[in-house]
Amino acid sequence: MRIATGLIFAGAVSLCATTAAWSQTPRAAQPAPAAVPTPATASGPKVACNGSPDALGVARVVQVDTTGGPGFGFEHFKQLDFLRDKEVVLTFDDGPWPGHTPAVLKALADQCTTGIFFSIGKHATYHPEILRQVAAAGHTVGGHTWSHANLNNKKLSEAQRKDEIEKGFSAVKWALEAAPAPFFRFPALQHPPEMVTYLGERNIAIFSCDVDSFDFKARKAEQVVDNIFKKLDKVGKGIILMHDFQKHTAEALPEILRRLKAGGYKVVQMKAKAPVETLAQYDEELKKDTKLPTVSSRPVNSVIQTISE
Repeated sequence: MRIATGLIFAGAVSLCATTAAWSQTPRAAQPAPAAVPTPATASGPKVACNGSPDALGVARVVQVDTTGGPGFGFEHFKQLDFLRDKEVVLTFDDGPWPGHTPAVLKALADQCTTGIFFSIGKHATYHPEILRQVAAAGHTVGGHTWSHANLNNKKLSEAQRKDEIEKGFSAVKWALEAAPAPFFRFPALQHPPEMVTYLGERNIAIFSCDVDSFDFKARKAEQVVDNIFKKLDKVGKGIILMHDFQKHTAEALPEILRRLKAGGYKVVQMKAKAPVETLAQYDEELKKDTKLPTVSSRPVNSVIQTISE
């Protein structure tokens, strides 16, 4: 177990709390989170918007100082409870992927809302143009390892686990031509304690969830919708875990967003105070090992501002 300190900023008001991380700890086994002051509402981000003025939108923006590696999501982390009742954070894992990720982006733009995309490094190198679309649309981009390896696998050495984390972030940086947020989600939500400690030392925030869509198990879009609202309507708020890699999630998202709006839920965007500092060793090894092509030149100022403002 590791203790890490995280600061949450929203507008001009900052919040400070101590975060404890447990590996696959049942929710009921931990004490209730400490009271956290209510953050101020910040102006909404510049997200892609195809929708009407009464679209779901973004209620407020929470900016995270990731010093010490704070943890978010009550499945594993208990002491940073910054969401108000009826507030959600939308998160998407495993992309970018052709067809599915663009469909997710369209559904979000149709409702003028946003999410966090935890990208697999390999997928970022396969489809950098799609990941750039994610960032250009105003969404937050984080890391999800290089190859989606389960870092709790005892066959992996500590060095190999670190390689998965660092190479993944370097790949996302390569694809974006800009450093992503220092936001990380463990594959399968498997949190080896030594890697939790390592991410704390690297000042990278860790994301679990409050509501798991289990979309990777669903056989149709309706199951994804039902899985989310069966849990969300009980807990009343939280970080929702979905996968932009999954076809049924892309199909289900318009209905999910419609029901969020109808149910009075509001979307909160989480952004980082500063981008991740990738390690030069992995940036160089990535280029050498994968023989990646040069990303075509493009204006990046708007992408960087959208991520960091």
